[in-house]
Amino acid sequence: MNGTLSVVVPVFNEAATVDKVIEAIGRQDLVGEIIVVDDASSDGTWEKLQALPPSPVPVQLRRHPRNLGKGAALRTGFALATRPYVVIQDADLEYDPAVYPHLVQPLLEGRADVVYGSRFLGGSAHRVLYFWHRVGNGLLTLLSNMCTNLNLTDMETGCKAFRRDLLQEIVLREERFGFEPEITAKLARREARFYEVGVPYAGRTYAEGKKVGWRDGLRALWCIIKYGFFD
Repeated sequence: MNGTLSVVVPVFNEAATVDKVIEAIGRQDLVGEIIVVDDASSDGTWEKLQALPPSPVPVQLRRHPRNLGKGAALRTGFALATRPYVVIQDADLEYDPAVYPHLVQPLLEGRADVVYGSRFLGGSAHRVLYFWHRVGNGLLTLLSNMCTNLNLTDMETGCKAFRRDLLQEIVLREERFGFEPEITAKLARREARFYEVGVPYAGRTYAEGKKVGWRDGLRALWCIIKYGFFD
């Protein structure tokens, strides 16, 4: 099953790590293509992407002329994917590409349509950080589960894998971090088969470049209600 994954990498101001994550993705046998979407970075990320050394797998580079948000970058990448399965990979190395075989196993076995890599499931190591982030994440996941009738442990995870044909049928609208509750609600409405697997997580502090904030949490709450009941 080598080469069956399209890996979509949304990037915004990740010059310190973007070359390392592309290199790590390229080492994974399951990966058939890497699609990097730079969301108008201003820190030299785009220049670093253009100077990448040759990769064992094809790399497509796209750049938004202005900053639109993670959701918009993902939409651009999803539209370009050609392999049977699509994996989201953040450019900050909070999630290790080495987990791909574990993450996509339920897809490859035909048991799942979508797999979420949970930071809170199983015995995988994760960095201990902010208490209130964990509380907020748990609350958003709980409210999402109430709307979708799922029992996810980590709806907001940035480590997700999908069947490409199903993913490309869904019309996505959210520009920023509202993507997570939106895609969850829309897949649940289609009665997609969800699986979760535990994944290691090396979270960042705000000083190290973490971008999601409380305003994104409020937007996610609105998106849970909007896509859970009205969309």
